[in-house]
Amino acid sequence: MERHIAMEWLNYHHLLYFWTVAHEGGLLPAARKLRVTHSTVGAQVHALEESLGEKLLVREGRRLVPTDVGRLVLRYADEIFGLGRELVDTVRGRPTGQALRLDVGVVDVIPKLVARRLLRPAHELDQPVRIVCREDHLERLIGELALHSLDAIISDSPPPPSANVKVFGHPLGECGVTLFAAPALAKKLARGFPRSLDGAPMVVPTEGTVLRRSLDRWLAAISVRPTIVAEIEDSALLKAFGQDGAGVFPAPSVVRDEVVRQYGVRALGEAPGVVERFYVITAERRFQHPALVAITARARAELDASPKTARRRPGASARDHTGSR
Repeated sequence: MERHIAMEWLNYHHLLYFWTVAHEGGLLPAARKLRVTHSTVGAQVHALEESLGEKLLVREGRRLVPTDVGRLVLRYADEIFGLGRELVDTVRGRPTGQALRLDVGVVDVIPKLVARRLLRPAHELDQPVRIVCREDHLERLIGELALHSLDAIISDSPPPPSANVKVFGHPLGECGVTLFAAPALAKKLARGFPRSLDGAPMVVPTEGTVLRRSLDRWLAAISVRPTIVAEIEDSALLKAFGQDGAGVFPAPSVVRDEVVRQYGVRALGEAPGVVERFYVITAERRFQHPALVAITARARAELDASPKTARRRPGASARDHTGSR
């Protein structure tokens, strides 16, 4: 049986009258600003108080001031009407004076140094940008993207075929993978690399990740079997293990210098044929957000990128196509 759920709706017309009175300090100055009679203002404020079940204004001397509940309502009203003005200014193309907001999800296996490098162009725009980052598994982030809680996702893989929402993967590019180790271990393994990795301690991403599969294929191809001492999902923790001397660890070559400098480790060399690919996933085939445009342009200039953006055909492999539905 169909159920109807009653919802309480706020009358924003009433809220506007209260907001004006609270800022002007009385019914008469609010009436002059709103160009209505003071009795109309009083009636609208009274209607809001009745709908909320709370007294919002009290008289102190010659002024009307908000009660405790009134101050709470006023804070919300300030934000509501401030956003309303910003919406109109944005649609009409006027500068708002507010920082442009970019809500971006970062897949948890993306190295933090890479994520920061990819997002850096957003802070180099003439218009200030506030980045709000969320880290999670790709599937959950796609759900947030579908609900428009995110503007984009930075990922190491295109949208999976299992995604049941329409999203588009825009390739940013690819780079090689370098293996690093703490100085003492690096000195021991430098000669004969990569054969020297046979039996050597190694810290790797968890199974099922794109990088782990690529590393496993490469090691099998050269018949080298390192000793896996840790499998770690979080890229920063993986590097911390490597920094502590627990074992050799991988990281994208594009941040090689930053890894060496930040973690005090040494680069052993690249793993031939092992690559990391990066994508920005959006709900739109063509995005207009200036920060995303800047991020994509810089990444494609710095990485070996393909600028094509394609939507996945039914039954196509996620490896070959970058859209999903």
